[in-house]
Amino acid sequence: MATTNDNLHADLLVIGFGKGGKTVAAKMGSLGKRVLLVERSDRMYGGTCPNVGCVPTKALVHHSRKRRPEDSPQEWYERSIGQVQALTKLFRGANYEGLNGMDTVTVITGKAAFIDPHTVGVDTGDGRLTITAETILLNTGSEPVIPGIPGLRESQYTVTSADLIQTTVLPQRLAIIGGGYLGLEFASIYRQFGSQVTVFEAAPKILGHLDDDVAAVAQSILADEGTDIIAGAHVTQVRDGDTGATVVFEKDGRQHSVEADAILAAAGRAPATRDLGLDAAGVRTSENGAVEVDEHLRTSRRHIYALGDVNGGPQFTYISLDDSRIVLDQLIGEGTRTTADRVAIPHTVFITPPLATVGITEKEARAAGHRVKIAGQPVAEIVAMPRAYIVEDTRGVMKFVIDADTDEILGAAILSVDAQEVINTVALAMRHGVKAAELRDAVYNHPTSTEAFNDVLATIVRTDEPEAGQG
Repeated sequence: MATTNDNLHADLLVIGFGKGGKTVAAKMGSLGKRVLLVERSDRMYGGTCPNVGCVPTKALVHHSRKRRPEDSPQEWYERSIGQVQALTKLFRGANYEGLNGMDTVTVITGKAAFIDPHTVGVDTGDGRLTITAETILLNTGSEPVIPGIPGLRESQYTVTSADLIQTTVLPQRLAIIGGGYLGLEFASIYRQFGSQVTVFEAAPKILGHLDDDVAAVAQSILADEGTDIIAGAHVTQVRDGDTGATVVFEKDGRQHSVEADAILAAAGRAPATRDLGLDAAGVRTSENGAVEVDEHLRTSRRHIYALGDVNGGPQFTYISLDDSRIVLDQLIGEGTRTTADRVAIPHTVFITPPLATVGITEKEARAAGHRVKIAGQPVAEIVAMPRAYIVEDTRGVMKFVIDADTDEILGAAILSVDAQEVINTVALAMRHGVKAAELRDAVYNHPTSTEAFNDVLATIVRTDEPEAGQG
């Protein structure tokens, strides 16, 4: 910390070292504004993504897939965790130095809480600071939700995703409560490392927001790799034993149980707003604790903004980055950027191969009254995609939902090698009104995954009317 003063003043105070907040802090600091950034943990410089989110988990995807059958699962896992921790330490240090190294920016490690709308107290562990600021950004992110299942919170075997990727001991039997993006990613990772993995999903099926045909292929891939997915499961109790825990659940009216060495609570994340003293600032929150914001990300106090997961929006690093653009437009721009400007935002669940989506599904398109045509193929049948054969992974499917009247791409689901990259091309096309025929007939580099569009979009498998009563 660059100062020992008990009372500080800043042009901009950022609470939380996430993607959006640090981006605004760096830009405002480069313009000569006095910026203070408060982060409560010295292990979270840079935010969730480089420390316990995107970077370490996707690195583990990579390391898990490199393990050979003859490699000891425990030794390979321990070595992988060590390499990933070295990577996150590198990123953490770079984030800290990138901001604190600026003459106009100071990073303070401590717990912040509002005293009044313009004043924040910070407990640094060595003392207390009082900070006043003209503009304040809330960028504290989110934290794992542990469901109120009897015995789950008390179990010594319950872990969050952040806990799990810090341990160097590979669980032989991993139970995952929640079959959403987080649960499925960890299921794929730990199954490849050698764990026996059981996923409990309360809904009748996993990936229920997708079309059934795409979700079925994804489930088949996970099941073929040995992941046990139990959908329609209601977990009723967790009981600790001497060497593990028992997960008790009900399915189809019958009671069952599974033994586990670790239980991952993957039931979602909630905005991290506890102990911030938002009442003292007059900042309103929603029922789930999210900071309420308008389309410009202003809170109920116009000088206070909320960026990233804490505002209850989509929980993705790239959304937090775009939040920073909206806030910077308010602070130094024309003030016209809003959250409504976001169109065709892609999402990826990093199972292997990745599952990436953008836009709406076939069932959503029909419900909205569109006449649709569907273009889709299994990856193994896409002649124009030798990339999949080159890297020896032809699993998956590509599916496009297209407006039959306008040839507009309404949505896509890509479950294939390189899907996380390919989907960006589709999203860009959707944002700029590029029609399906144009995407089909474009010239792509070879051999790549993107050139699959040449084949897939030439295959219209059906054209139907909207659902009755939806016209």
